[in-house]
Amino acid sequence: MRAGLGALATTTALGTLTASAWAKKVKAAALTDQDKADVARIEAYLNGITTMRAKFQQVDGAGNLAFGMIYVRRPGFLRVQYDPPSQVILVADSIAVSYYDGELNQLNQAPLGLSPLWFLLREHVSLGEDVTVTTFDRAPNAFQIGIVQSDEPDAGTVTLVLGDKPLDLQQWTIVDDKGKEVRVGLYNAEFGVKLENELFKTPEKKKKRS
Repeated sequence: MRAGLGALATTTALGTLTASAWAKKVKAAALTDQDKADVARIEAYLNGITTMRAKFQQVDGAGNLAFGMIYVRRPGFLRVQYDPPSQVILVADSIAVSYYDGELNQLNQAPLGLSPLWFLLREHVSLGEDVTVTTFDRAPNAFQIGIVQSDEPDAGTVTLVLGDKPLDLQQWTIVDDKGKEVRVGLYNAEFGVKLENELFKTPEKKKKRS
């Protein structure tokens, strides 16, 4: 289960970036004119998100289920807090992503730019430039769009599911460079809410008693 939680935060917090990340080429999806128009709408929608607070349900590749709250303040800030008994907290403070496991009293950190969720936290989301659209599918009143960071493709792939009319971010799936998958579904999402700075404070390890 911890592996799944780590994939949600960053593929490198618990490992090392491989050299292939610098050489790997990303193949962009072949988009129709209608696809391009819809991608532009989705880009504008994502850029319109200033803050978000939502409950989430997470499922990893082994079928493990977790629940919690997610807080986003763009650009750069994220908090993912899991419901008990999990003691895992993920925090992005605009510079780094911190993964803290309270049960193990273990803290891992990695640059924010290496997180698969960096696409959502950028000051400006640009689908097709700094983020490459690799797949795009549509269904009645819904879209599914696959993306990777153009300059860091091994940071992980992200697939978004959005409702349409109106656009509504509903779910994302992350697959890291080791093939570990995490699917996160959002519900009861609120946008444009005030979020206190304390939410995005970097976790600290508990001091050992002498």
